Parts: sequence; structure tokens; C-alpha cells
Amino acid sequence: FYSVANQTYVWTGSGWLYLTVIMDLYNREIIGHSFSRRMTAETTVNPALDMAVMHRNPPRGVVIHSDRGIQYASKSFRKKLAKHGLIQSMSGKGNCYDNSVTESFFKTLKTELVYTERYRTREEARHSLFEYIAVFYNRKRKHSTLGYKSPVEFLRYKQQPIAMAS
Repeated sequence: FYSVANQTYVWTGSGWLYLTVIMDLYNREIIGHSFSRRMTAETTVNPALDMAVMHRNPPRGVVIHSDRGIQYASKSFRKKLAKHGLIQSMSGKGNCYDNSVTESFFKTLKTELVYTERYRTREEARHSLFEYIAVFYNRKRKHSTLGYKSPVEFLRYKQQPIAMAS
């Protein structure tokens, strides 16, 4: 279990909506996310981490990687990681490639959904983004790196018992 965390923002008629995601690198599933009108640790990264922990129940020692954003460096986020026995990893200064998987996810999200919509409200955007992540991306969208399976299909496939030859 090795995860990456990142944030992006989406314009709506009522202002910016900030989206934080935590992705499991094993199967590219978004295991935690949060939506917020403010960019604070308490409203973005902390709720996303809570969701990821609830979703996966990771063992102690799991690494959560992020960029050097102020939310990830915050005392409250570091405290929450420690509470769950998770290890923090942060990108080197100016190194955007460490988080390329989540950057790629955001590019896909914006190309396939956000740029085709005009959200009147944050709530409208939140609903649309949630549907994309929970219903389409995690359960239906095929990934070449996962043998053209969705993240959920790939995990289910990998967890099947291996049939023994008799």
C-alpha cells in the first residue's frame, strides 16, 4: 500500500471548488477525496486521509506521498498520519514528477469531464466530480497500466485465489 495525494481546483459560478484525492498506486483507485471551498488542511487533506484510512484500513508503515504544499506540511495533517502509523513522504523541491500519477488523473478528469461542463454552483460541481470518481473512474474506466481493467476490477482480479493444477 503506497499512496499519493494531490489537489486541484475547479471553477464554478459561485467560486473555486478545491478537490483533494488520495490514490492507491497499486490499482490507481481514488481511495480518499474531499471537496472544499477553502484550501486548508482541515477542509482538504485531512478529510481525504480519513476517507482513505476508512476505505483501506492500511497497516502501520504505509507511505503517503505528496508535494510540499502547506496543507501536507501542516501540523494537523502530520498528526493525523502519526495517529494512523502512516509515513509521510514529500517531493523534492521543484520536482513535479513525483506526483505524475495524480497529475495525470487530474488531466484526465478535466479533459473528460470538467472542460465539458459549466458548473453553476459548487454543489453541482461536487456532485458531478463525485459521480466521475466513485462511479466512472474507479469502477468503469479502463487503464492500460492495469491490463485494460478498471481500478476496482483490477483489485478484484488480483485478489482471486490462484487455481491449483491437479
